[in-house]
Amino acid sequence: MEEQPSIARRIARSAGSGVKTGLSTAVFLIKIMVPVSLAAALLDWSGLLYYVARFLAPAMRLIGLPGEAALALVSGFLLTNYSAIAVITVLGLPLREASIVAIVCLTAHNLIVETAVMRKAGSSGLKMVLLRLGMGLAAGWVFNLLLPGTPAPASHAPPPQTLAVWSTLPPALSAWGLGTARLVLKIVILVVVILVTQRLLEEFHAAEALARLAAPFMKGFGLPDSASLLWLVVNLVGYTYGAAVIMEQIEGGKMKRQEADLFNHHAAVSHSLLEDTVLYAALGIPIFWLTVPRLVMAVLVVWAERLRRTAFRRSFRVGTV
Repeated sequence: MEEQPSIARRIARSAGSGVKTGLSTAVFLIKIMVPVSLAAALLDWSGLLYYVARFLAPAMRLIGLPGEAALALVSGFLLTNYSAIAVITVLGLPLREASIVAIVCLTAHNLIVETAVMRKAGSSGLKMVLLRLGMGLAAGWVFNLLLPGTPAPASHAPPPQTLAVWSTLPPALSAWGLGTARLVLKIVILVVVILVTQRLLEEFHAAEALARLAAPFMKGFGLPDSASLLWLVVNLVGYTYGAAVIMEQIEGGKMKRQEADLFNHHAAVSHSLLEDTVLYAALGIPIFWLTVPRLVMAVLVVWAERLRRTAFRRSFRVGTV
């Protein structure tokens, strides 16, 4: 009979796997973040950021942001929260404005990749994109009304007095490099810790136990009991990483496609409550504002969708707008 490994060996094996995967994931994310951050820094150095900010200021003012903050929003929409954080850092946005960018990007980020996953699970891609952008911008507007302090001026970027001088580039790059190095180090540590925690939960089957504890909350969220494990996974490791679990639930008959579509309405607005929350909290943003509003929005969206399905049964099938 094969001897079972000791607890210490299982912990060491899980931690080693988590560190290896965490470093690999961190490298992948850094390859995205650094170019985005450098592009923002060069826009700032060249003076072009001032003109971009002036052009976008009227739209950004609706949610209390300066025009240049649109760079953080767009990078978050198309890429990930990591790229949005990189731009926030380069721009040096104050806490109030960083909080507004955070809630918008936490709700609507990585739209290209995550929408593809949601479509694979049977949801309408167009509906998911419009839902996330709409709820994200609505949350930013509400944050602007609720958060203490005064709304941002049209732009933080000073008007360029002269064209950018090449002699000023090395100091600018040096300052950018130092700030980026600190951010990269922080992200590497956070990602590794998160992945090690995930591996330990998997090794000792804690995820299943936590899912059983989460099951009673699913009814309040408007979701089926079968969504409890899935809910836990996408909030521990993110939606993209949880895609395999979603498809396994559907293909294994544990969840109907209509239920998966309903779950996507929740997850589209609120997921990755662990990883993404920790990243923005590292900027000093209160955890309450990073988690509770998203959960409230997700619950409202799901119950609204359930009411829509009751009122329009003909459009109950998956994939309808």
